[in-house]
Amino acid sequence: MSDVGVSVLSDVACHLGEGPAYDARTDTLFWFDILGRRLLELPLGAGKTREHGLPVMASALAHVDEARQLLVTETGLQLRDRASGSLEMLVEVEADRPDTRSNDARTHPSGALWFGTMGKQAQERAGAIYWFYKGEVRRLFSHITIPNSICFSPDGAIAYFADTHENRLYRVACDTETGLPVDDPVLTVEGNAMPGGIDGSVVDAEGTLWNARWGGGRLDAWTARGELIRSIPLPARQVTCPVFIGAAADRLAVTSAFEGMDAAARQADPEAGKTFLLDLEVNGRHDTPVAL
Repeated sequence: MSDVGVSVLSDVACHLGEGPAYDARTDTLFWFDILGRRLLELPLGAGKTREHGLPVMASALAHVDEARQLLVTETGLQLRDRASGSLEMLVEVEADRPDTRSNDARTHPSGALWFGTMGKQAQERAGAIYWFYKGEVRRLFSHITIPNSICFSPDGAIAYFADTHENRLYRVACDTETGLPVDDPVLTVEGNAMPGGIDGSVVDAEGTLWNARWGGGRLDAWTARGELIRSIPLPARQVTCPVFIGAAADRLAVTSAFEGMDAAARQADPEAGKTFLLDLEVNGRHDTPVAL
């Protein structure tokens, strides 16, 4: 285990905190409360979290340029104007399926975006993972219950994803120019031997995968071959996703959730839903802007 110090970065408790994304140009952290239909914004120098209400469930964000962001939502990919907060549909995805919503997503080094969908009640095998690049959308993998851990090796040659319901992490070889898979997925981590489930992940500049362990209250570091390097305890049981923050991407923030907790459970887990900062120097990476 680890003696890494952990502090509360934002004390705004999210029903389902997810999808953290860091904007290095403005030193700002963004993340979502999916079920609360909120986008959270924290300028790290200011220290006060801003809340933006959303008309739909959204789960992840990709940078476009100084004026725009791309939001992954329950009805598709929508452009958000940063100044006004207005949304514009770019491409509909499963908009005709009110039983599903978006979940995990991340941008490949090529600028392609991988994003997942799932049933709003976590219906078994109701979700999928999609690829978006320069206006085109393709479905990559079907029959996934809870898609998570979408992330990529530094050179873009490997993509990772998980089905939290199965508690399995996969890796798949990719075309570095397009982010498309070129082979079948390979099981890399079988997580059933450990408490909790494999949730969101990021990969640092050295190829180490950092995974938030939903229900396990910790952040795990894995090699590309699926070997556990270390585990860092966190103050909330249901942690959801890490992100590299800071100009040098040398710190980690982690979101969490109080989804499914009754009053007694929340009393026993008082930090649930908050966002945390790890006192740990890492060699991270900033996400590539998405190629529209």
